Amino acid sequence: MVCSDFPVIYSTLSAIALRERVLPQYGLKTVSQCELWNRGLSDIYFVQAAQDVFVLRVSHHHWRSPTEIFFELDFLNFLKNQGLPVAAPLPTETGEWAVKIQAPEGDRYATLFPFAPGEIALGGWNETQSRHLGAVVAQIHQVSQDFICDHPRKPLDLDYLLDESLGVILPFFGDRPRDWGFMQDTAHKIRETLAQLPKEKPLWSVCWGDAHCGNVHFTEDHQLTLFDFDQCGYGWRAFEIGKFFQGALTTGLQRRVREAFIAGYESQTTFVTQEQAALQALTQLAYIWSWRISLISIQIFNNSQLDRHYLTQRLERLKALSSRDWQLF
Repeated sequence: MVCSDFPVIYSTLSAIALRERVLPQYGLKTVSQCELWNRGLSDIYFVQAAQDVFVLRVSHHHWRSPTEIFFELDFLNFLKNQGLPVAAPLPTETGEWAVKIQAPEGDRYATLFPFAPGEIALGGWNETQSRHLGAVVAQIHQVSQDFICDHPRKPLDLDYLLDESLGVILPFFGDRPRDWGFMQDTAHKIRETLAQLPKEKPLWSVCWGDAHCGNVHFTEDHQLTLFDFDQCGYGWRAFEIGKFFQGALTTGLQRRVREAFIAGYESQTTFVTQEQAALQALTQLAYIWSWRISLISIQIFNNSQLDRHYLTQRLERLKALSSRDWQLF
């Protein structure tokens, strides 16, 4: 018996087909190399054409809507026009910022970017790099006060970051009432704390949403380029710092390097008292959101990771971020 028209939730697009059908739309007709380089929240293809190197990013159908994708692309173009060091998208020969691909699971969008000069700081940033990055992030928040976009996306608020995330996470704790209770209690405290944080300028801006060492290239003379803005959106600027802390604490970035990031940020602007008081709650919020993203990805690509050890390890990390000594190690 043959099962026809079988549903697909994710497909790996042929690099050869991308080379033949998509890249010529960008005027790249002498491509010597196109290969799948990395699978994350998008599929990343490494492209070599003549003497130039590019990155072709293909969205996942399940991760973001078209309006969210084009919000990011508009934002990157805005930041580039403001003179900020980001890897902005390249247009097709007809002026489009993305190419729609009709994949088996649904529409996906391919976007070409220049390869960011430099490389990832192996082992994490040093203090000089971290301070420089913090200053650039503050500049992004400042100029973003004037950003206007016709492509709406969900704001990075409690409805999206907390409530929707709990809807994904809590069902896995149905047989663990004590842990389920901890999650609910933590969420209640986060809500109480962030209810005091205004959603207005300058505290409310557009956040990059993913400030970690894998999303920045540094040259030998410490020039940087930021990329991977697919988690960006309107939100509390201090959430950006919470997201930075969440990643930095999870990966073990040294405290002096974390402090250099904050020093760089505050060289451009100053945190208000309300933001300082909310930083721990925002870090917890960022962790819960990253947990949700991880769970969705695991259920699509690798359910073997989803065991009690995974849930316990994630829960213990959240407990550490909820403790009085959450910034110490």
